[in-house]
Amino acid sequence: MKHVNVSLFVPHLGCPNSCIFCNQKTISGKCEPLKNEDIVKACDIAKNGNYDIADSEIAFFGGSFTAIEREKMISFLETAKPYVGTYFSGIRISTRPDCIDEEVLGILKEYGVTAIELGAQSMSENVLIKNERGHTPEDTEKACKLIRDYGFSLGLQMMTGLYGSDDETDIYTARKFIELKPDTVRIYPTTVLENTKLEALYREGKYIPPTLEDSIKLCSRLLLMFRENNIKVIRLGLHSGGNVEDGFVAGAYHPAFRELVEGEIYKDLIDEKLSLLPEGDYTLGVHPKEISKALGQKRCNAEFFRNKGKNVKITGDETLSRYDVIIIK
Repeated sequence: MKHVNVSLFVPHLGCPNSCIFCNQKTISGKCEPLKNEDIVKACDIAKNGNYDIADSEIAFFGGSFTAIEREKMISFLETAKPYVGTYFSGIRISTRPDCIDEEVLGILKEYGVTAIELGAQSMSENVLIKNERGHTPEDTEKACKLIRDYGFSLGLQMMTGLYGSDDETDIYTARKFIELKPDTVRIYPTTVLENTKLEALYREGKYIPPTLEDSIKLCSRLLLMFRENNIKVIRLGLHSGGNVEDGFVAGAYHPAFRELVEGEIYKDLIDEKLSLLPEGDYTLGVHPKEISKALGQKRCNAEFFRNKGKNVKITGDETLSRYDVIIIK
């Protein structure tokens, strides 16, 4: 049975400042404030589907949920709570690291929240200041401890290629995340959106975003780092849809970004296997669900090796795990 998330966006609601990269009207494709009737409508539509309740949530994203006016926040939670346990396993919220304290965690616990994601974005003090985040790495560390102490599932969100950052800094952020032991991570390569301070910096030549190719290479490394530490990466790249394509100015946005990243991982793994072997025809085995990733988007990996004189055929082997590659013939 499939996984279902009822995604409810609260753009800018409660957010105490505007980061230089942020235009949530573009990211979420919504301009109107969330209303209680929107919550009911979305949950009623989703509950009639065929899905696994244990793997389905109501999710409040897009703003700083715990910074919303307290009465409104509780009203949203009261509206969602009747669906928890009956139709969905719990409520997931995202918020800022500096908007977590014991009082708000007690409220979230009471109303059926089970998972909290923190928009940490970077663990570099310098990068956070340059992007006008308004919080510190210490705020993230403190919030993570409190969330764990209260028994919530912890998620962390990071952005690569931020203004003032580089690959080394982003890898440092990933390592600090690993130390904090989140259950889940989301990785968002920075995109320049219209009507943001970052767009102005880009137009002035003060910010040069990483290319799509560079972001793919970096994120393939980050994905493996988190996998090696048993941390699930539940999102790679911005969601397609909404108005992202319309508001896109520059940066590493692609609607199938994760597919490109995983294809890069398989290209490197296969290249390692074949690097010392002569030109010729080779049959390789991967898990059956990973065949399309191993071949690459639009079979780009197969073409890459063909240009090196090695014709690659990929077959499925149920005994293999994700990112396992063997030479069969």
